[in-house]
Amino acid sequence: FRSVAMMRNLFPLLLPSAVAMHVQRGANSIRMSVDSPAVIVGGGRIGSLLSELGGPDDVVLKRGDPFPDFPKEGPIYICTRNDALAGIVEATPAHRREDLVFMQNGMLGTFLEEKGLASATQVLLYLAVAKLGEPPIDGITEFNPEGLTAATGKWASSFAARLSKGALKCRTIDGLEFTSAMLEKHVWICSFMMVGALHGGITVGEVEAEHADELAALVSELCTTGEETLGVTLPPGAFERLAAYGRSVSYFPTAVKEFEWRNGWFWKISQDSISAGKPDPLPLHSAGLKKLGVVA
Repeated sequence: FRSVAMMRNLFPLLLPSAVAMHVQRGANSIRMSVDSPAVIVGGGRIGSLLSELGGPDDVVLKRGDPFPDFPKEGPIYICTRNDALAGIVEATPAHRREDLVFMQNGMLGTFLEEKGLASATQVLLYLAVAKLGEPPIDGITEFNPEGLTAATGKWASSFAARLSKGALKCRTIDGLEFTSAMLEKHVWICSFMMVGALHGGITVGEVEAEHADELAALVSELCTTGEETLGVTLPPGAFERLAAYGRSVSYFPTAVKEFEWRNGWFWKISQDSISAGKPDPLPLHSAGLKKLGVVA
C-alpha cells in the first residue's frame, strides 16, 4: 500500500484538526463523530480531496494495492466507480467491512444487502471537484443553505467532521429521512442525465435553462414512482431543489451511464409492472431509454 502525504497548499484556511466531538448513539449503532485516520480507496478527485482534508495517518490505496495493516480501525472511504465495489468489498478483511463508507451515485441497497452490508455507512455526495486538485464546489443552494450532502451510519458524523475542516457541509440523518434524500439525489442524476443525453449531451445548466418543462415532467414521474416503491414522501418542492442544484453545477456534462445502478433501477420497476400485467408507471423514462438505445 501507499501512504500518501498530500500537499496542503490548496486549502490554506482550513482548520488544522477536526473539533473533537463525543460518540453519538444512532438509531441502529454507535456513530463515531470525530475525524479519524482513514483508509481512502481511490486517488481521484474525491479521494484526493478527502486525503487533503485528513491527516498524516491516512492511507490512500490505488488499484492493486493490498489492504493495509494500519490504521487498524476507522472509516474506509470508497472513492471509486460503482463497477469496482464488489472487488473492494472482497479485498477488505471481513472484520473491517463494517467500516466501509459508500459514496457512489445510484441505488446501492440491493448490492449492500447481498454483501451483508445493509447497515454500512452511506454518503449522498453533493460535492463537485471539476479537476484534480481544484477547490470543491459544495452542494449549497438557495433552497438548501444547510447543504445537500448527507450521510448515515457508523461513520457518518466522522465523515461530516472531515468535510467541516474544509468548510464543507454534511448533514447526518437516518431512516426514512435518509431514504427520501437518497431518492431525491437518484432522481436528480437520472433525470438530468437523460434529458441532457436526449438533446445531444448538453450540459446540466443547459438542461435546466432550456428544457425545464421536459425535465419537470420526468422528475415528477420518477419522484412519484420512487415514493411508492420506497414507501416515502418527499418534501414539497423537489423539482425546485433539484433545478437549483443543477444551476450550481451547470458545467457538468450529461450522459446515461452506469445503467445498472442508476436508470436501471427505474427500468426494473417498469419491467416488473408490465410483467404483472399492469401499465408502465414510467412511460417518459422508458421512452427516453429506448430513444437513446439503452434498452430495446
